[in-house]
Order: sequence, then C-alpha cells, then structure tokens
Amino acid sequence: MIDVATRKSSRGKTTKKPCPVCSEGRVSETFKVGGRKKLDSPDRQEALCLTCMGSGEATD
Repeated sequence: MIDVATRKSSRGKTTKKPCPVCSEGRVSETFKVGGRKKLDSPDRQEALCLTCMGSGEATD
C-alpha cells in the first residue's frame, strides 16, 4: 500500500520567466496633450503591461 503523504508529483518545478516587454508588470508611456497640435508631454504615465497582464511573468 502506498502512503499518500510520501507520494511526490512527477512534474518538476515550473520556472518563471520574466516578461520580455516590461519589468514588474508595468510599462511607462508618453502621452499627448493639447487641442489640435497634440504635443508630446515630457511626463510619463505608467500602465498595465498587456503582454503579461501585470504579473511580470512570460506566458507560454
């Protein structure tokens, strides 16, 4: 009889790869301001990375 507590999974540990697009699940983007000319602002805003959905890990 096999003891359930000593049985191990056959799967190995999954290694978490970092996202190639972002770091820590966020990306920093410039934005445009103004009426008709739409000038680039010197400030930056942070947004959620759509590649990893904010987790910071690459998907398979």
